[in-house]
Amino acid sequence: MPTPHSAPAPGVTATHCPYCALQCGMNLRPAPDGTGVTVEERTEFPVNRGALCGKGRTAPAVLSSRVRLTEPLVRTHAGGPLVAAGWEEALDAVAAGLARTARVHGPDAVGVFGGGGLTNEKAYALGKFARVALRTSQIDYNGRFCMSSAAAAHQRAFGLDRGLPFPLEDVPRTGCVILVGSNLAETMPPALRFLTELKANGGTLIVVDPRRTRTAEQADLHLAPRPGTDLALALGLLHLVVAEGRTDTEFIATRTTGWEEARAAAMAHWPELVERLTGVPVPRLRRAVELFCAPESAMVLTARGPEQQSKGTDTVGAWINLCLATGRAGRPLSGYGCLTGQGNGQGGREHGQKADQLPGYRKLTDPAARAHVAGVWGVDPAGLPGPGRSAYELLDALGTDVRALLLMGSNPVVSAPRAAHVEERVRSLDFLAVADVVLSETAALADVVLPVTQWAEETGTTTNLEGRVLLRRRALTPPPGVRSDLDVLHGLASRLGVEKGFPTDPEEVFEELRRASAGGPADYSGISYARVEAEQGVFWPCPTGSEGTPRLFLDRFATDDGRARFVPVSHRDAAETPDADYPLLLTTGRVVAQYQSGAQTRRVDELNAAAPGPFVELHPRLAARLGVDDGAPLAVTSRRGRAVAPARITDAIRADTVFMPFHWPGEGRANSLTNDALDPVSRMPEFKVCAVRVEPA
Repeated sequence: MPTPHSAPAPGVTATHCPYCALQCGMNLRPAPDGTGVTVEERTEFPVNRGALCGKGRTAPAVLSSRVRLTEPLVRTHAGGPLVAAGWEEALDAVAAGLARTARVHGPDAVGVFGGGGLTNEKAYALGKFARVALRTSQIDYNGRFCMSSAAAAHQRAFGLDRGLPFPLEDVPRTGCVILVGSNLAETMPPALRFLTELKANGGTLIVVDPRRTRTAEQADLHLAPRPGTDLALALGLLHLVVAEGRTDTEFIATRTTGWEEARAAAMAHWPELVERLTGVPVPRLRRAVELFCAPESAMVLTARGPEQQSKGTDTVGAWINLCLATGRAGRPLSGYGCLTGQGNGQGGREHGQKADQLPGYRKLTDPAARAHVAGVWGVDPAGLPGPGRSAYELLDALGTDVRALLLMGSNPVVSAPRAAHVEERVRSLDFLAVADVVLSETAALADVVLPVTQWAEETGTTTNLEGRVLLRRRALTPPPGVRSDLDVLHGLASRLGVEKGFPTDPEEVFEELRRASAGGPADYSGISYARVEAEQGVFWPCPTGSEGTPRLFLDRFATDDGRARFVPVSHRDAAETPDADYPLLLTTGRVVAQYQSGAQTRRVDELNAAAPGPFVELHPRLAARLGVDDGAPLAVTSRRGRAVAPARITDAIRADTVFMPFHWPGEGRANSLTNDALDPVSRMPEFKVCAVRVEPA
C-alpha cells in the first residue's frame, strides 16, 4: 500500500537528499535572511523517518556562490586559463568542438560520460542526445563503477536487475541478514537503524568485511576474509549447507534450474580449503551457516566490497546461489539484494546512460527494443548506434579512438581506477566539455565548463536503492548564470541540427520516458509526478494501471520459464596477488563525512573538519615492522602509482591489508593505486583489491 503523505508547511518544499541511494526525505525551508534554504526533518518518509547524516544536513552549503560555479568558463587557447564567458559563446564552442571531431574522425570519436547522480530525466535525455544528436555509440557512466557486477548477476539469476527486490522496511522483520562488504554506519548512516531493529526483533546480523568497521561492531558474527576471497567464502558456506543437509529441496525443484552444476562447483570448496584461502576459521564458517539457516527467513545484502572485483559478477552469483539453495529468495522477508551506492545509480542505467541499454532497461541489441524506442524518438531504428565501450574502456580510449568528450556529473580524474593514467588520457583529448555544479578536478582540465543546477534548484525524479521512484521538487531559483542540464542538451541539440526532441521541462521529459519505458523490464509507464508525490514514491515495474511492485519474484522470477537460475562458479584469485615487491593488499572505501570523489563535500567546512584528508589504515603489527607511529606519513605504492597519506594505526584491520578512503585528489589519491582489471561480464574494475608496498614517506 502507498505510504500516507502529509503536505509540508506553506513555503516548505518536500524533497530528497542529493547524495546516496537512500535518497532520504527532507524538507527545505527558505532561510530567514532570504538566501538559500535550511534543512528540516521529514519524518513521514519511510526510508529515513527524518534521520539525516551530516552530508544531508549540510547539503545547502554547496548552493553557495562561494563554492559553486555561477558562469560558463571557456579556454580560449591551448594551455591558457579558463575565463568567464556568456552562455551562447560557451554552447557554440561545445557544439563546434563536438561537431568538428565527428566530421573529421567520425561519430564514434565523440564520447559521452554521465553520472549516477543525474535525475532520471537528465539520464534519459543524455542517452537520447548521444544516440540521436551525436549518433555515437560511445556513452557510459560512472554507475558502471557502482553496482554493475550485482546487476549482471541479478540478470543471470533472476532475469531482472533491481537493487533491492523488497523495501528496506522488510529488513528488520527477517530472521538473519548477511551483509557483505558494506559499512552502512558510514556510507548510509540512516539505514543502520534497519539492522539495529533487526537485532531488537530477535534477528541476527552477520557482517563480512576485512575491517572491523562501525557496522561490523554491531554484528552477532563478523567474518574478516582476506580481500579478494569473498567468492571462496560464499562457496564454502554453500558447501556446508549441502554437507549439513540444509538445502531447501522443494524450492530448488519447483522454482530453480541448474542446481546440480552449481552444487558440484560448490562442493569443490571444502571448509579447510576455504579457511586457507580466506583466513576465516572453519568454526566461524559453520556458525555463519547455522545462523543463516536457523530462522524461517533470511537475506543476503552485498555492496561494493564483493562487487568491485575482477570476478564481482561470479562473487555475487555465489551469494545468490546460497540464497536459492536455502529457499531464501522469491519469498516474503527473504532474498538477495544489492545496496546501490549513488543517488540515482539505479535509474541512471535504466534509461540510457549505459553503453548497452536503451530506456526501460531494454537491450540495445534487441530489434524490438530498438524499434519501440526509435518510434518514441521519431527516428529510424537502423540509425541508432550499437553498444559502445564500458566506462573504464571509454576513459582508456580518450585521446586515441575517442577524441572529444562531453562529461556530465562525474569526476573520473579522482574516481576512476588507475587515476593517473585516466588523467593523462583526459589531458590528451582534442576537446573536453564538462557540465557540473563545481569546478571539479576533471572540470579544471576542460576546454569549456558549463555551470548547471543542483538538486534544490531543479525538479526531477530519482530511483533509490529499493527501486522506489521519488520526486525532488525545486525549492529555490538558481543563480542567473546557471542553467539546467536539460537546457544544455536542448541548446547543444539545436546547434547540431536537431531542433525537436529535447524539451527543457523535466515533467515533459518524464512523460516521454514513460512512453519509452513502456513494456520494458523497467516499466515506468504507470508512474506520474502526481502519483510519486502522493504515494511517497512508486516502485517499478509499474505498467499503466498498476500499483507498482514493492516486492519482486514472489510468484515467479523474471526469466522465460519463471524459474531462478543457479550459475556454477568457482573461486579464482584476484587479478593481482601479493609478491616480494608488493607484499600487502590495499582495499579502498568511504568515510562518513565525505562522498564519492568529494567534489562537493570537500567544499563544506563542517564535513572537512570531520574528515580533513586521506589516511592509510594499518594494523599495529605492520606499523611496528615499518617503524612508524600514528600520523606519520606513509607512501603506498602499487604497479600503477604512488600515494602518500598519514598512518592511522588500528587493530580493526587485517595485518596483511591496508585501507585508504578514495575521496581526495593530489598525492593522497587512492585511485592512483587501484587496479583497472575488469570483470569479464560487468566490466567492473577491481577497485577493492590490489597488491602494494608500504614504507615511511
